[in-house]
Amino acid sequence: MPTFHAVVWMDHSEAHVALFDKAHVETQRIRSRSHHKHQGKGTDLSALFTDVATALAGCKEILLTGPGLARNQFRDWCGQHHAATAAGIVDSVAADHPSDAQLVAMAKQYFKKFDNMAVDPSVAS
Repeated sequence: MPTFHAVVWMDHSEAHVALFDKAHVETQRIRSRSHHKHQGKGTDLSALFTDVATALAGCKEILLTGPGLARNQFRDWCGQHHAATAAGIVDSVAADHPSDAQLVAMAKQYFKKFDNMAVDPSVAS
């Protein structure tokens, strides 16, 4: 589904990707391929990150969320390995464990403010 906005909630074991526009929402859960129960700093997350970047193909504005460092590690990984996705990442914000509906509602509110600021010339410095 080609959409303009996406929100990704992620930790080191899975990602919830929601692609949306005014009328449609498409959600997808992507699980890490690692079988380790506790994943941390030393874990190779490139397979998870590749799957998430693939799911985000074509999105122009992407909001990253999650409880830990995975969202920022993903942003940095995209900067090195997936420039098209990196170009679409607009922010990375902390979030606990929302439902998919709560995640989309939070993102819609965020993008409404983000888009208004981008259009309002009085906000530009």
